[in-house]
Amino acid sequence: MIKKGDKVSILSGNYKGNTGIVLKVFPKKNKAIVQGINIIKKHTKPTVEKPKGGILKKELPIHLSKLKKEKE
Repeated sequence: MIKKGDKVSILSGNYKGNTGIVLKVFPKKNKAIVQGINIIKKHTKPTVEKPKGGILKKELPIHLSKLKKEKE
């Protein structure tokens, strides 16, 4: 079972062979967010908090079947 803080390796997809630390797990959706894996660029409009707007880098969830827990 994969939990928050575990070190995992990616088994398939664009990030195959990479490793990272689990930041958050969504058990009902069978997905997890891994640090530095599955990053997208999200374009944001200007708001009161960020007057310039800009491009944010964000990690998206990845399916648990593509993850393998590393032995410590």
